[in-house]
Amino acid sequence: MNYKMFCVICVLSTAAFAGTDLANFDDYVLATDSHYSGNMTVDELYGNYDTSYINSGYVSLENHSEGNYASWGGFAISNEIDTTTVGYENQYSVYTGAAQSGSNFAVGYMDSFNDYNPTMILASTMVVDELYLTNTTYTALDMLNGSAYSKKFGGESGDDEDWLKVVIEGFDANGNSTATVDFYLADFRFADNALDYIVDDWELIDLTSLGQVKSLVFTMESSDTGMFGMNTPSYFAMDTVVPEPSTMVLLGLGALVLRRKRA
Repeated sequence: MNYKMFCVICVLSTAAFAGTDLANFDDYVLATDSHYSGNMTVDELYGNYDTSYINSGYVSLENHSEGNYASWGGFAISNEIDTTTVGYENQYSVYTGAAQSGSNFAVGYMDSFNDYNPTMILASTMVVDELYLTNTTYTALDMLNGSAYSKKFGGESGDDEDWLKVVIEGFDANGNSTATVDFYLADFRFADNALDYIVDDWELIDLTSLGQVKSLVFTMESSDTGMFGMNTPSYFAMDTVVPEPSTMVLLGLGALVLRRKRA
């Protein structure tokens, strides 16, 4: 291939890369109305969690699973959309009733007992422009109605200043924190109770303030917290991770250069 032709291909290909998501999770094959939450290995090693990675596009989602107890932490992949069933058995459904794009989305679960936080590892150090977050049905209905383990947000009067948020922290290639971004999945701190809300739609979160990152770590905080940590179920749903435009151009050029060297 001559140099001029290579340059033309670079321009066309990087333009295509520039419109590409880092991940939208639809390249992960799932049966309809199902989920994947880890290898769930059953053996004699009770309490021994298996760490694996769910790969989609340019990201890897960290998963930790223990098959003897059917327990997991970190990230799962789902396409379940039940918006009415209450409780833990419906932990993989999204409260919006649909993925933000396509069919699949990621479910993050912060397992405080085992200290497993949802973690996303990027293909290379880059600026993540934005991603979409919303509530899972389990968490949303728990905040709306309360349960045996957690309170109804706002209390019976509606005046309690309850809240739930996701904290997204960026880390560079050396493991140093770059910055954090907070997003409230529910907020009942307004003087006017009519403004209180539980997120029931996909919300676009700007992450450019995190700068150049190699990984994102998601933690959760709630006003309803006891001696053992959060009482509110520590779940959220995530979809469509969008790169800063020049990042995909660089990834595209890197792929093309690699192909040319192999040729």
